[in-house]
Amino acid sequence: MKSMIKGAGIALMLSGTAALANESVMAEIAKPQQWAIQTGDYANTRYSTLDQINKDNVKDLRVAWSFSTGVLRGHEGSPLVIGDVMYVHTPFPNNVFALDLNNDGKILWKYEPQQDPNVIAVMCCDTVSRGLAYADGMVFLPQADTTVVALDAKTGEVKWQTKIGDPAIGETLTMATMPVKDKLMVGISGGEYGVRGRATALNLKDGSVAWKAYSTGPDDEMLVDPEKTMVLGKPIGKDSSLNSWEGDQWKIGGGTIWGWFSYDPDTNLVYYGTGNPSTWNPSQRPGDNKWSMTIMARDADTGMAKWFYQMTPHDEWDYDGVNENILTNQTMDGVERKLLTHFDRNGFGYTLDRETGELLVAKKFDPAVNWATEVVMDPASDQYGRPQVVAEYSTSQNGEDENTTGICPAALGSKDMQPAAFSPKTNLFYVPTNHVCMDYEPFRVAYTAGQPYVGATLSMFPAPESHGGMGNFIAWDNTKGEIKWSLPEQFSVWSGALATAGDVVFYGTLEGYLKAVSADTGEELYKFKTPSGIIGNVMTYEHGGKQYIGVLSGVGGWAGIGLAAGLTNPNEGLGAVGGYASLSQYTELGGQLTVFELPG
Repeated sequence: MKSMIKGAGIALMLSGTAALANESVMAEIAKPQQWAIQTGDYANTRYSTLDQINKDNVKDLRVAWSFSTGVLRGHEGSPLVIGDVMYVHTPFPNNVFALDLNNDGKILWKYEPQQDPNVIAVMCCDTVSRGLAYADGMVFLPQADTTVVALDAKTGEVKWQTKIGDPAIGETLTMATMPVKDKLMVGISGGEYGVRGRATALNLKDGSVAWKAYSTGPDDEMLVDPEKTMVLGKPIGKDSSLNSWEGDQWKIGGGTIWGWFSYDPDTNLVYYGTGNPSTWNPSQRPGDNKWSMTIMARDADTGMAKWFYQMTPHDEWDYDGVNENILTNQTMDGVERKLLTHFDRNGFGYTLDRETGELLVAKKFDPAVNWATEVVMDPASDQYGRPQVVAEYSTSQNGEDENTTGICPAALGSKDMQPAAFSPKTNLFYVPTNHVCMDYEPFRVAYTAGQPYVGATLSMFPAPESHGGMGNFIAWDNTKGEIKWSLPEQFSVWSGALATAGDVVFYGTLEGYLKAVSADTGEELYKFKTPSGIIGNVMTYEHGGKQYIGVLSGVGGWAGIGLAAGLTNPNEGLGAVGGYASLSQYTELGGQLTVFELPG
């Protein structure tokens, strides 16, 4: 599709529709001096208008101060900054610190949850947490044991707490919540345990459940209207999910929600993606397995679905669809459109109309992707919107107990949950990616509540005939589906990106480097090695008239699970241990926040 951009800008900045959204969140987001939400803004752009640190002086960055979290394992997400206070979270046991920015990071208060450590055993890919949220004078903590806690932002006092799941059957909570209007959006993890995925909206005032929408099952439990919920321009139809599963498999069908929410105040729609179907053995669940692997758009007040789009029907490779959905207003083919851009684990970058769910672009954002040739874009075709699977790399067609080799990408995808960023100055997306392939052997597995329900053995390795590394950091044109520039990395880039008005893009590496590159060209402008590998998301704020850059380091996550959990068998960590074995030569465990500044 030929496309053009005319003055594209960030969607969903503070406008006349602000009253629709939570006013306290919108007010804090509107202050560029703060970092008031994990996603940077409701649109998930991770863009800051701060420009004191720019492409000309970023080379002079130095460490301003640092803070040890006292916790090991993988440190995902980022701190929040509200006023003069920074809020820092940790992996399990999910401690929270309130730090005084006026007093060298003095600890104002600390919250230490009392959780059953047995929950660690059912956390899929490290004991991570993707961070805190803020609204109405409260800080919201998602605990691993599925308890959501509202803390008084000034004192740390518990205002309310609500448990949304059951770790005894494999349900855990790793995602960051998102406050929208008078509700708090939260999802559930556990697809590798046969958990039935769902999004839950809690009432901010007391933590009670406002609505709950399952990813699979009957229409009423999924909050879909067979005639009004749309899929690629057509009504979803009655029992759309039930008709795509064999028997009652949908009850343990996965489709969990553990990535990121986005919100558009103009449409009042919440957007998120659903995860893999259970089990990883596709022969045990014939059909499209709807609505796993799906982008969902729902009314924030009621949870009713407006539209769905399934990226990977009948997933055969564990290509979760939970990655962030970035909302922008851009011109395509001369028409101003409200867009949604999604970089899926399956290696395709999707651009959709976020009002209607119309599919506009679907292109590979890593040239190594080989499991499918293309996504059909012809609305008249019976394959419209579907990827065209290559038989050689189909674990379903090759069958159980057969090792399908050389599949690209690996199960952790061409990008996992590490969020991309968008700059309205360049109209480009900056995407941390994995350049990894795998061998995949499915086998029959029985479901037992609370026990792993995987059914596949994996091994991972760098994409062959390439630069030899396992990652790239790329700039992407979402209207054309084109890579504008690409930076090779030795390991997967497992850190969330940050774009700024200073024409600088920041990201972290698994070895522990914070890097700053030119938003226009990708030229490396600065790097600094922090004490541990970075899987946290880079953030920025201003205090006392000075701009700072902050990032959590602490190696772990799926890519670093071998180091984080002390695993040595190459097939452990769902195949990641062998693929990232050499990471231990470059970094070690340790949780730390590092904050950077310019001299003077």
